[in-house]
Amino acid sequence: MEVITIDSKAFEEFNKKLNLLVNFVLTQEAHTKEPLEDMWVDGYAVQQYLSISERTLQRLRSKRLINYSIVSGKCYYTIGEIKRMLEKGLIRRNEEKINELTTLYKQNIEKIKKHKRHK
Repeated sequence: MEVITIDSKAFEEFNKKLNLLVNFVLTQEAHTKEPLEDMWVDGYAVQQYLSISERTLQRLRSKRLINYSIVSGKCYYTIGEIKRMLEKGLIRRNEEKINELTTLYKQNIEKIKKHKRHK
């Protein structure tokens, strides 16, 4: 394990920015109540829950078979887009895997909400 040390002021500034970001996400979620199909998950979560490789996702992006967005160098996909890929057979996995992914996403949102309420 690698230990990284930073100046306490830099850490405090980072922590403030992170809290602002969490508040923004929670506020947006509370106001929009977007349908599950429009929720975004990162590529790592897609890979883990659908048991596919990073290269498979890269291939789908390169061939323009999947819609995605890049934020800070990280690829994100909507749950609806993942379902579309499953339905078209671009990824051979069952519906149970996508349900696991959506459940995880919902649990993570709830954890963030609980954590924020306790502060």
